[in-house]
Amino acid sequence: MADAHFFNDEPFLDHEEGPDLLGHGQYAQHVISLLDRVRAQTETGVLALIGSWGSGKSSVLGKVTRRLRESENGEGWLVAELNPWLYSDLESLTLALFSEIREALPNDERWSEARQKIGGFGQAISPLGKVTALFGLDSEGLLQEVSNRISGDTSASAAKRKAEEALRKAGRPVLVVMDDLDRLTPEELLVVFKLVRLVGHLPGVYYLISFDERTLLDVLQRSELVGNSEPRAREFLEKIIQVRLDLPAFRERDADLLVERSLAAVLASHSLTLTPGEQQRLSEAYYRHLQARLRTPRAIKRFFGQADATLGQLAGNVDIVDFLLVTFLRTSEPRAYQLLWQHRAELTGTSIDLPSHRDERPEQQIGRWRTRLQEAGVAEQYLDDVIGLLGMLFAPLRQALGYGATTQAIALRRGIGSIDYFDRYMVFGIPDDDLPEHTFDTALQQLADGALGAEAGELLLRLRDDTQRITRRIQYKRAAGTPLPVAALLEAAAQQYGHLTATPQGVFGLFTADRAMDFLARDLLTDLAEPDRPAILKTMAETSDGAVLSARTLQRVARADSDGPDHTQAAPTPDWISEARSLISHEIARHLTPAASQPIHELTELEITLIWAWRHTGPEDVRTWINQRLDEQWTPLDLLAAILPSDRAPFPLIDNDTLQSLDALIGLEGLYSRLGPLLDAPTAAPDSSQDEHRQRILQALREHRARNTGQAT
Repeated sequence: MADAHFFNDEPFLDHEEGPDLLGHGQYAQHVISLLDRVRAQTETGVLALIGSWGSGKSSVLGKVTRRLRESENGEGWLVAELNPWLYSDLESLTLALFSEIREALPNDERWSEARQKIGGFGQAISPLGKVTALFGLDSEGLLQEVSNRISGDTSASAAKRKAEEALRKAGRPVLVVMDDLDRLTPEELLVVFKLVRLVGHLPGVYYLISFDERTLLDVLQRSELVGNSEPRAREFLEKIIQVRLDLPAFRERDADLLVERSLAAVLASHSLTLTPGEQQRLSEAYYRHLQARLRTPRAIKRFFGQADATLGQLAGNVDIVDFLLVTFLRTSEPRAYQLLWQHRAELTGTSIDLPSHRDERPEQQIGRWRTRLQEAGVAEQYLDDVIGLLGMLFAPLRQALGYGATTQAIALRRGIGSIDYFDRYMVFGIPDDDLPEHTFDTALQQLADGALGAEAGELLLRLRDDTQRITRRIQYKRAAGTPLPVAALLEAAAQQYGHLTATPQGVFGLFTADRAMDFLARDLLTDLAEPDRPAILKTMAETSDGAVLSARTLQRVARADSDGPDHTQAAPTPDWISEARSLISHEIARHLTPAASQPIHELTELEITLIWAWRHTGPEDVRTWINQRLDEQWTPLDLLAAILPSDRAPFPLIDNDTLQSLDALIGLEGLYSRLGPLLDAPTAAPDSSQDEHRQRILQALREHRARNTGQAT
């Protein structure tokens, strides 16, 4: 079924090279055999193929008509197909019937009389305008037809007798096939039955009609002839139909087989295969939640048709199992599908919970979603299945259902439950602000090879402008065990570090772009062998911004090593850390060379940041450097005013951590000594906001000094 056609509502037909997908081939042969038996016993008759919508009636009819036409011989069946949807009144439908019967007859001398008489009967019982429309008579032909009707035998009964005689003489049966009668209006349906039972009651002409019985009975009960009575509707049908053919049940085995083959066709058409893990997840979803909804050929074909139509560029860029489940929701429960976008943040775990939801128990969360789904029109018998599907897609609901799930695991498979991949499923493609997997992988390979192309350039641009998402995606690769160009990524992070434009994310916007880069650099450095770390940190520190990242990265990794569970007492500093600190310290000193001769007020924000970072790599070096500046041209209070932010609310201006940092940068004892007269002087009223900042610094230092010495402030 690799060449299956999903994008239509045509029936599945069997082919010589393939199996009977729906198991209806044998039944079609049974219908043909029954037609021969009916023909042997009566001159005309009506057979009805009955089955529910989407159960495969059209497939069986298609097999019957194809096989009858392929086996045509001198005595075999002739087939005419009539679509009653195209005709709204009895006259038009009658004329169409005889036109189709006439066209089904062989176009040779033996059949010329039958063709003529059938056409004559159709003309005799139809208004002249309908005849003109059907046969396309021009003005001359129209005049001739009027003349014939005036001068000839215009009796409909006489024309019918002549047609009957011609059909008996021809000796071959004609089967008129009419499908989907249940889709007609009550008035149109009665027109069809009148035609079949009365006007079209001709020798050698048999009818094979098809409908969903429940729907047809409902339609008949809306007609004036039957009224709102199901028994009367059934009696009416029994008068019309001589042979009832109930379509065989579409067994569970048949449905499962069709699902399996349809899935194989979709996968093959997009060059995809399922991993064992994906097979297990899809099997769980199918047997728990989908099987009961995929019970007819039409439902199966519609589902996989939608999957095939929208997979497109998503192949390889999304989790195929998640994609199929989302497609099922979209096609079977479209209003529930719309809830996904509406509650995107909640489902992906990126929302700030409302106060009413923070202490919510799992059963309350599930109950809230049941209410949402009910309001979205999900039938009661399907609620548990839809919630189950949502639980397979989104970690918060899966956890509420009592199953283990993490957002990272979902992200690793590029699932819809990850904020980094959610939009792909909703726009049926890769959004403009996203990076396709192939491009991402190609960029990483280019970085590894040192041959930067367009893909690597795009990745570096996104690393600057969409830092949080790109760093997460690199972390996903890392967690999956994908080999990464660690050194190249660290160098790229250092180059971009001072130019990040991505807006803060997370609760209260605390997860900034530079913080995301800090975490990535820390983790990447640990992936390098220890002897290789100092060299890459030095390379990162060759730019001023890179030196900041390099110093911070080294500090985080060194702290993690010293805080490990095996460190019960102070351990000697590893050689690689000492080497790296020396290299970075040297680079920072080089970057701060211009600042050594500048006034304090001309220090840039980056230079101030470098001064703070220096304390992690060379506290003795930075202390010497600062105190030399204080001895020559800087004043300690101006320095503190420059390097301490004026607004740290709700935190104290100088807390214990800040105090320790000042001790590393300057030395607290030396600082107190240099500021002695100012600290001992009474607090003065500030003259400006700048002066106020200085007065607050002094007051904070007074309090800390007093606390340490036991003096009153």
